[in-house]
Amino acid sequence: MTGPRLLAAASLAAFALAGAAVAEPAPVKVGTLTIESPWMRATPGGATVAGGYLRITNGGAEPDRLVAASIPLAARGEVHEMSVEAGIMKMRPVEGGIAIPPGGTVELKPGGYHLMFMDLSAGLKEGETVPTRLTFERAGSVTVPFAVGSLGARGPEPGQAR
Repeated sequence: MTGPRLLAAASLAAFALAGAAVAEPAPVKVGTLTIESPWMRATPGGATVAGGYLRITNGGAEPDRLVAASIPLAARGEVHEMSVEAGIMKMRPVEGGIAIPPGGTVELKPGGYHLMFMDLSAGLKEGETVPTRLTFERAGSVTVPFAVGSLGARGPEPGQAR
């Protein structure tokens, strides 16, 4: 390889190594809760909604509830559930929030429980980090950095900026 091809190969190798060096973020703790793997998908141009996903583990002896979520770019945020009933996909807000049992883990992921942010003032771009305020019934509120993955992301992506 010579010239532009060598330069392109070297750039790709450097990019791959830089991505591999990105460490997973430390879990965020609030009260007895541990929050891990917070992420969102990038939004296509003109989109006015975005979803958020994460894993919450309750290390305490009392149950807690995720009751609210918000981001600066959205007019409102809701805790949602997606389900399939009689072959029809339905999405709806979860009244009263999502319970996190003592000693249990709840995962918010595509196709199930998730956070829904509506009336976005701007789109989410891959590689960004979005400060997301989560509010729990017992533990209170905490701001967690959510990494923005690709449009088709199915989970947190290796090397994703956080």
